[in-house]
Amino acid sequence: MYPHERSLVRRMADKPFTIIGVNSDKDLGKLRQVVKEKSLTWRSFQNEGNEEKISTVWNIKGWPTTYLIDGNGKIRYKNVRGDKLDEALEELMSEIGEEVNLVGVDHEAEDKAALEAAKGDDDGGAETADEKSEASDKASDSTEEKKSTEKSVDKAGDSGK
Repeated sequence: MYPHERSLVRRMADKPFTIIGVNSDKDLGKLRQVVKEKSLTWRSFQNEGNEEKISTVWNIKGWPTTYLIDGNGKIRYKNVRGDKLDEALEELMSEIGEEVNLVGVDHEAEDKAALEAAKGDDDGGAETADEKSEASDKASDSTEEKKSTEKSVDKAGDSGK
């Protein structure tokens, strides 16, 4: 799930979109380590504290649980993942006049290329700009190839609403 989420964060950086995490681990040190190791850049809250647990307020029964909330604060989708998540995001964004193309994107390949490029930056620039561009082009080519070989998504199917 993390590669898809990281890809969405990058693709939708200039859109009215955010991911917020709620974590049920009690060990805050371990949580911080996972956030660092997995390159999780979005805000994450711990489910513990003096107040009522987030999972209780939101009626979360299992992990992970996902909610897509529109600009009016209304829950529009629950527990959509993969292409269904992409379809739902495209729909919600189109309702506010924002065009995004997410269905058919190979988020894992795109994420891998971005993480490798970032690692190259961390290694003192060992990877050249041309190599980074090539890695990004490969991820895009993979996405376009996937789009051209897949059947169009049936929007009338179960959307998880």
